[in-house]
Order: sequence, then C-alpha cells, then structure tokens
Amino acid sequence: MPELIQIKTREKPDWFKIKLPTGRKYNKIKALVKTNRLHTICEEAKCPNLSECWSHGTATFLILGDICTRYCSYCNVKTGKPEKVNINEPKKVADAVKKLDLKYVVITSVTRDDLEDGGASIYTETVKEIKTISNCKVELLIPDFLNNEKLNIDALKTVIDVKPDVLGHNMETVKRVFKKVRPKGNYYLSLELLKKIKEINPKMKTKSGLLIGFDETIAEIKQTMEDLRNNNVDFLTLGQYLQPSQKHVKIEKYYTPKEFEKLKKIGLEMGFKHIEAGPLVRSSYRADKLNNIIN
Repeated sequence: MPELIQIKTREKPDWFKIKLPTGRKYNKIKALVKTNRLHTICEEAKCPNLSECWSHGTATFLILGDICTRYCSYCNVKTGKPEKVNINEPKKVADAVKKLDLKYVVITSVTRDDLEDGGASIYTETVKEIKTISNCKVELLIPDFLNNEKLNIDALKTVIDVKPDVLGHNMETVKRVFKKVRPKGNYYLSLELLKKIKEINPKMKTKSGLLIGFDETIAEIKQTMEDLRNNNVDFLTLGQYLQPSQKHVKIEKYYTPKEFEKLKKIGLEMGFKHIEAGPLVRSSYRADKLNNIIN
C-alpha cells in the first residue's frame, strides 16, 4: 500500500467548517444540562462537533466535576484541585438520559487522581441508574485509573462488572509523542488497561481514540493502531488535533480527508470492527452507530 504524504502547514484548511449551534434538539439538551447542573465534554473540551451531535439529540456527559487533576498539553479541560464528588450526579445524568429519550449515551470524566478508586464507583453508579430507568446503551470512556504509577485493577474490575455496552480508553497519540502530550500518563499502561478489560471479560467491546497532527509519522500512527489491535481493541476513532490555545502543544500538520480515509482503510484491514475517521472526529463522534454493531 502506498505511503501517505505528509505536508506541514499551519493555516487551517478550507474543509474545517463548523456549524453554529441551532435547532430544537440542541436547545433541549442545552437547557436540560443547565437545569440538572451537569457537565458535557462537548462544552468543556470545545468539541468541534457540538452543534452536529446536539442537533441530532446526542451528547457525552462529563462526570466527577469539570476540573482535572492532570494537565495534558492538548486538552482544554480545566486543571487544578477538584471539588468534592457529587454523589447525586449519577441520578441527575440518568434523569437527563431518560428525559432526552436517548438510545445511546457516552459517559466520560476528568481524571481524578485524588480519589482512591479514580472515580470508578461513580461510573458504576451512573451506569446502574441509567439502566434502571431506561433501555439506553451506555458507552464509558474511562481514564487510566493509575495508582502510584500502576493500574488500579480493582477500580477497573468495578467498572467492568457493571457491564457497560462499550468500554473505552483513549491512547490519544503515538508512543514517541506520548509524554509530550500526556506527561502524567503511560503509553504501555494504557495498552495494558485495554488488554486487561478483555482478559477480565472477553465479551466486553473495547474502544480507543487517536488525535493526529502533533509531529507523528504515518508509520507511527500505523504502529499504534497495530498495538491496539494486538490488544484486541474493537473500535477506533481518528481525528485531527486542533490547538485550543497558544499555551497548548502546537499543531504541526493538518491531515486531509483523503488521508483519513486511507488510514481508516488500513485500520479496517487490521481487523477493527468499526472506525470513525475524519478531521473533526472525536472519541464519541457518532458513537450511536455502534448501536447496531453491539446488538
């Protein structure tokens, strides 16, 4: 297969056109999020797909507050000392899911290194509350649950035992760039987490995501995709990194839609069951497509 061509450029290409938020469903989600005092990663991370997803009646809820205990150089989420965990949050999220009549929802969180279980118990309670009052499929996008630079297996088991329909953890970038992008994370431990999920429950569907556009090579992207497949990851998202501000790690390259299509083809040939790939794709973009795959 021919190698993809990389051309460095700093100007945002003309295919980056983001729709302004509008529509009845968008307004309904926005109002309910405000009423229930909830957070969404859509807003906190300045997701470029907020308008499209909310207008289609889908959203990714952010639990455990909106302040992360880590600073990742690519991420726009606030970092600092988090507030006390809101034990009523699972019920509020479930209430929103029911009122919006969602058929598929994604739940993610900030990283909470200040909590002994990394917030795993709140994840499990949220799934239980949603499943109690609706038939909505639940995808969880979890942090790495590191404890003293080791995986907190007990926390991971707690989340697996509640049986989310899809369990995801994002690599975000390739091995060489990893420490620059996620300085407190660990490439190999993230892979190990995804591997452990399948070891504990071989039937669990797993998912990961990559942002590209730092200074990685095509060969490195392919290697990371192979590493994920070697750990039996089922689903993958590939999206373009967009620099949130001047203080964040700089963008080195914009990949074209055709390049994303080629990477998607490569990934499907590797054995991924489903891939979303494109300049504006993020880890929960069109996650509802998995509804038919996991049934």
